[in-house]
Amino acid sequence: MIQKIFIVNGIERMLVVEDNAMLADVLRDQLHLTGVKVGCAQGQCGACSVIIDGKVARACVTKARLVADYAAITTIEGLGTQHNLHPLQVSWVVHGGAQCGFCTPGFIVSAKGLLDENPNPSREEVRDWFQKHKNVCRCTGYVPLVDAVMDAAQVLRGEKTLTLDANKPADGRLWGSSYPRPTGVAKVLGQWDFGDDRKHQLPSDTLHLALVNAKVSHAAIKGIDTAAAEAMPGVARVLTHKDIKGKNRINGLIAFPYTKGDGWERPILCDEKVFQYGDALAIVCADTEAHARAAAEKVRVDLEELPAYMSAPEAMADDAIEIHPGTPNVYFTQPLVKGGETNPYFERQDLVVAEGEYYTQRQPHMPVEPDVGFAYVNSDGKLVIHSKSIGLHLHMLMVADGIGVKLEDMVAVQNPAGGTFGYKFSPTMEALVGVAAMATGRPCHLRYNYAQQQYYTGKRSPFFIKGRYAADKETGKVLAAESEWIVDHGPYCEFGDLLTARGAHYWSAGYGIPNQRGVGRCVATNHAWGAAFRGYGSPEIMFASESLMDELAEKMGWDPLELRYANVYRPGDTTPTGNAPDSYALPEQIDLLRPKYKEALRRARENSTDAVKRGVGVAIGIYGCGLDGPDTSNADVELNPDGGVTLYDCWEDHGQGADMGSLGTAHEALRPLGLPPEKIRLIKNDTSRVPCSGPAGGSRSQVVTGNAIRVACENLLAAMKKSDGAFRTYAEMAAEKLPLRYSGTWTTPCKPTDENAQGDPICVYMYGLFMAEVAVTMATGKVQVEKMTLVSDIGKINNKLVVDGQNWGGMAQGIGLALTEDFEDIKKHSTLAGAGIPYIKDIPDQMELLYVEPAREFGPFGAAGIGEMPLCGPHPAVINAVYNACGVRIRQLPAYPEKVLAGLQAQAN
Repeated sequence: MIQKIFIVNGIERMLVVEDNAMLADVLRDQLHLTGVKVGCAQGQCGACSVIIDGKVARACVTKARLVADYAAITTIEGLGTQHNLHPLQVSWVVHGGAQCGFCTPGFIVSAKGLLDENPNPSREEVRDWFQKHKNVCRCTGYVPLVDAVMDAAQVLRGEKTLTLDANKPADGRLWGSSYPRPTGVAKVLGQWDFGDDRKHQLPSDTLHLALVNAKVSHAAIKGIDTAAAEAMPGVARVLTHKDIKGKNRINGLIAFPYTKGDGWERPILCDEKVFQYGDALAIVCADTEAHARAAAEKVRVDLEELPAYMSAPEAMADDAIEIHPGTPNVYFTQPLVKGGETNPYFERQDLVVAEGEYYTQRQPHMPVEPDVGFAYVNSDGKLVIHSKSIGLHLHMLMVADGIGVKLEDMVAVQNPAGGTFGYKFSPTMEALVGVAAMATGRPCHLRYNYAQQQYYTGKRSPFFIKGRYAADKETGKVLAAESEWIVDHGPYCEFGDLLTARGAHYWSAGYGIPNQRGVGRCVATNHAWGAAFRGYGSPEIMFASESLMDELAEKMGWDPLELRYANVYRPGDTTPTGNAPDSYALPEQIDLLRPKYKEALRRARENSTDAVKRGVGVAIGIYGCGLDGPDTSNADVELNPDGGVTLYDCWEDHGQGADMGSLGTAHEALRPLGLPPEKIRLIKNDTSRVPCSGPAGGSRSQVVTGNAIRVACENLLAAMKKSDGAFRTYAEMAAEKLPLRYSGTWTTPCKPTDENAQGDPICVYMYGLFMAEVAVTMATGKVQVEKMTLVSDIGKINNKLVVDGQNWGGMAQGIGLALTEDFEDIKKHSTLAGAGIPYIKDIPDQMELLYVEPAREFGPFGAAGIGEMPLCGPHPAVINAVYNACGVRIRQLPAYPEKVLAGLQAQAN
């Protein structure tokens, strides 16, 4: 150990630190400056950024003993206070820069270092700075962060003023405004406590957990020896499957009756077999995380390796063994049968046929915050689980039997969560911390390191897709479509049937194609298990259908945008599931984009050189708002003594803006009361305090939970209303002994699709028209996206700041899906950088957003959702632009430079 003296946020602090302690851990664990976030712990994300003697440093890779005595260290806690925010913090709130908020302190501190050095930076200098210091944001697409720095710089130079009220609507109406999120100030102060921050708020006898993860992808378990681990310092217990009281399985909740799996494949702790790399074999419970991880290395596992099928084609081979004995590896099949037979159209000589084969990869979610949570048994004897869950009631149902606890004896609470982008639609560590708390009788905290985040949480399931179109060359109308898609869903079937069905729902979505045939198959493999990821099915299948639309356009001699215009939904058309669209705005969206498209084509021609070719691509992206079939949500509102209202809902927040979604919807519903927003109080995401609103996935919350909030508010208003049209006060309600709390329930008017994928599964959809402008370096094959444009139809907008942020962030993830992101090579792809996280210079600063706003019949106040649509179409637009630039058609994602270069070389030969 070594004694160090630092000047931390202007105060001299004496510390005794371990020889190898990283500065981030010293600041967080010894000084409790938890605004210093640790994401990757490898210097790749910048969440831990601090300023040391005027220089920005990544504290997670800076050894404390190497920092000079009396060094001046500035953390986010040293920049501003709630009532005296630094201009950067104000600007971050005003521009919506804090979405999930996990990366926010690191960005703001990094920006402070920039402005101290360069008080008048250009936008490109801001981007260069964040690139140099490896500041990563997975939520925002970076545009609002640069906006925030530019405005804060002007404030610091005395050229403008900026306050938190900058976007406050003059008429007081929040709906449709850019009012900032209620959680914004806490996030920019570094006081929005995430799961690893909250370990400091747990009792002193809390145990810290470490997992023993399998290092092979498929094996029979012969034995687990914990003796050496139990003898390690600080270890309280080492738990195996024998210590679990329940079924030791996650309930996969089979959605379709013709699924051949039983839904109980995934063990909490493996007992008989390892099914994928990273599966949990044991849990070490110790007094510190360091002791727990050291002891986990001492657990000895005797394994007999089995054939590992790392892709769907391998698992489908004739000689492949069943991964789950008794269940075929191909365990779900979804036909698509719409209209008449398609074969005759493909045999007609007067029609043009285009066909192709495509692949979308195992995209990792890559939140900057790795998975984390804790559990304890409360004084009422209930097991309480805190996590990043975006489906609290759902996850209790999925883990209760496995843990061995009754649902009524459980409580689930969502911690403030760094973005999840869907991976937390599945339970990850909830059962693990629950088992540990039950077995030890003590609070138990578990934090994944970043490698565990990568290999032991779900991923986007790869799709192998074949498709073809038959079209009339004169009219451009596509008359028939055929498709086949194979889903590599990893070893566990949870939601795999739904995902496969979504392939039928979104193949050729956006176009009124009357005759369709297709079939999708879901396959068990030994690679990472498939989990929900923003768009769930649509980004995969629409990559193929939108790429193929461009290939058809070329074969027919049509412009790609105009071919789409000839085929998009108009009255009388039906969706792939055979029902009428809820909006017919796509022709208007194309009309809005057309002049920009023509100008982009002109720019690409003029700016292309022999060394760098430029091109333009377009694509449509569509997604529904809701879970298939009837989908129900609940919310409560309560009148308060001061005349304000408390809203109770379980609209989980993982950065998408549930706080603002709830507030904006409730404020609009309660407008007759004239309440200011600060008098609407939000109580959220604790199953002991709020009703079941359903999971925050499938872009359902603004529609389904938003309607539940609307109904609850309307019920309150009806009870408060007097015969003369005025409203009772709280005192009057109490005097008349009228209830003060009212419930709202709303169910979508939908029905599930049948065995042929026909039906009315969703009542509200989102529609996006994407345009990408790219540059291809001919010597290397590297693709740079220079501009994205998105024309959105998401109904009436609740909050413009939130919607813009979702669109920018979704497009950034779509660029990553197109060009860099993958989780195929388990070792190489187990870091943020290795898996291809887009840094700021990988994302264009020019991302133009345009909106049309036709009201939705079933949306609250006309709104649809937003979260998933912006990731459903950017990647085919990028790939279509690559072809337009250089003539190389990429059909297997991601379009790494070497793939593009190989295509260029093939052309040359």
